[in-house]
Amino acid sequence: MRKSVIRSAFVSLAALLIVAVFAPAFAQSSAPKSLQGKVLGSGDVPLSGAIVYLQDSKTNTIRSFISTSDGSYRFGQLASDTDYQVWAQYKGVKSATRTISSYDSRKQVTIDLHIKTK
Repeated sequence: MRKSVIRSAFVSLAALLIVAVFAPAFAQSSAPKSLQGKVLGSGDVPLSGAIVYLQDSKTNTIRSFISTSDGSYRFGQLASDTDYQVWAQYKGVKSATRTISSYDSRKQVTIDLHIKTK
């Protein structure tokens, strides 16, 4: 009987230790991310009015943002367990598409998008 009590206590202690070690990692991974950056033309000139697209890889949902007067854009509340594609378009010209990986542990990701302008 004494062995079963010791075994039960050991199992309970091991389970508690596992939760204590892994709980912070799970909590951090579920916190939302944000994405920000600037849309820049030739010579790194900020492009106001560029449309920035953000595509969710799980649902293929696309969100958009029109860049501000200094070329800035921002998307908040991004799921940390999802990959995203981001690109911009300005006067019919598209930037390269960039990927935000779910393996990227940063909570605030900064990506500048470059578009060749005349």
